[in-house]
Amino acid sequence: LYINAFTSDLSAINILFSSFACYLYSPLSMASFLSIIRRVYLTLYNWIVFAGWAQVLYFAVKTLKETGHENVYEAVEKPLQLAQTAAVLEIFHGLVGLVRSPVSATLPQIGSRLFLTWGILYSFPEVQSHFLVASLVISWSITEIIRYSFFGLKEALGFAPSWHLWLRYSSFLVLYPTGITSEVGLIYLALPHIKTSEMYSVRMPNTLNFSFDFFFATILVLAIYVPGTDSVDFFYIISPQSVHPHMYRYMLGQRKRALSKSKKE
Repeated sequence: LYINAFTSDLSAINILFSSFACYLYSPLSMASFLSIIRRVYLTLYNWIVFAGWAQVLYFAVKTLKETGHENVYEAVEKPLQLAQTAAVLEIFHGLVGLVRSPVSATLPQIGSRLFLTWGILYSFPEVQSHFLVASLVISWSITEIIRYSFFGLKEALGFAPSWHLWLRYSSFLVLYPTGITSEVGLIYLALPHIKTSEMYSVRMPNTLNFSFDFFFATILVLAIYVPGTDSVDFFYIISPQSVHPHMYRYMLGQRKRALSKSKKE
């Protein structure tokens, strides 16, 4: 009797596990499971990076108020580097399809930010005390606080408040020009120091038979920001969203679509 009861229990457990396995490995349930994992990951990512940029803004404003713009970079250096470098994951997100943003738009934006963060601010202390650092950091941090909190809410709740949507697609009207102006100004200020130091430049002869001039590469980057030049037309062909005037028009188009869509809903 006990043997029969034990065998019956084993059979019931086996049926239960078989049913669970069939459910787990069915295409529909697996897709649902992966969708949940995706939303949890993106929610955590957006809110963690949001916290990083909030810290950057707090330290920047606090230092600006207490000791002036000369000390802003020193106060925000570590959180700025961490928050901005974390954006590299967004390229990966686009590549694997976690988000719909095209890599052609994401890559140049993140690349230019990383160039400023590591190639200019970190590498050349001579520009770290300039007032443009404060305007750059504040423009970046406000932009990213709005953006990451917007997507954090959308991933967590499936929607964002209408005022948040308006901020997401309107704040760039002011913050993009101030950010771009600060970027161009800091790159320009760094040029003499780049030329003198020859940092990151590779001279021939060498075993790789290769040369690289960081000074001229920086001038090329700077030319991308200037509207109406041949270099702008060249880079617009490669990546339409990477160039300042074209990017601004692209964002205006995004704003119009997003706000008109919200009105219909």
